[in-house]
Amino acid sequence: MSTLSIPAILPSPEEDCQRLRKAFQGFGANGKTIIEVLGHRDARNRAEITRCYFKLYNESLVQRLQSELSGDFQRAVILWIEHPSIRDAKLAHMALIWVVLEIACSSSSEHLIEVRQTYCSLFNSSLEEDILKQFLLSLVGSYRYEGDEVDEQLVKSEANSLFCGIVIRVLSLRSKAHLRATFQYYKQEYGISIGELTSTIRAAIRCLQSPEKHFAEVVRSSILGLGTDEESLTRAIVTRAEIDMELIKEEYYNKALVVGDTSGYYRDFLLTLI
Repeated sequence: MSTLSIPAILPSPEEDCQRLRKAFQGFGANGKTIIEVLGHRDARNRAEITRCYFKLYNESLVQRLQSELSGDFQRAVILWIEHPSIRDAKLAHMALIWVVLEIACSSSSEHLIEVRQTYCSLFNSSLEEDILKQFLLSLVGSYRYEGDEVDEQLVKSEANSLFCGIVIRVLSLRSKAHLRATFQYYKQEYGISIGELTSTIRAAIRCLQSPEKHFAEVVRSSILGLGTDEESLTRAIVTRAEIDMELIKEEYYNKALVVGDTSGYYRDFLLTLI
């Protein structure tokens, strides 16, 4: 469920562009106007505004925002107005293991295909080839069935395999010295420890089973302790605001936490999206 608030009567893209253009004039951009316009438009509206702005003023809205804004507010707004497939492709290109996992496990097969195609267009390389971890490669390279039909026999078979498969056999039958050598070789071969793999699998299962639980945990982790992980907080809110932010809020999250850990236009923008 989306938390995005859109006016009942929308201004035309031209009117929105004019308001944005005015917000850029003078010393420093008017962040309040930028939030009022872009923070209350869905992906289709934002795409129309972006196209219209270039048509009217012969300049990229993204580039103008990059020059007018700064810091966490700039990053959040830029991620927000980019097409979802472009945004996710750029996030994946940063080679953050958890970002790739989130995209792979919380997106539809169609969106994954679009992200992979966009990634190739943007960076002239294959997303699959750029992901070195075999586990993540299998997630982004597959086409997952999205229907509701379930093969009960296959369910029982695969559930049994999870508990009685190769991992259990190896752990049960091999010596400690053999297991240590196996784990060491695995890390040398794949660049990730067994412990890290276990954490990745656990996160993938949570994200596949209940994306709102996963992203609630991302938000929780980003604001715990000293300081705030603005990058993770921004990613979670911007990418999920139009999808399931209402469920994420029900799972864990409340506005007071964001207010307490952020400030300025950045805080105002996040609160607008949630």
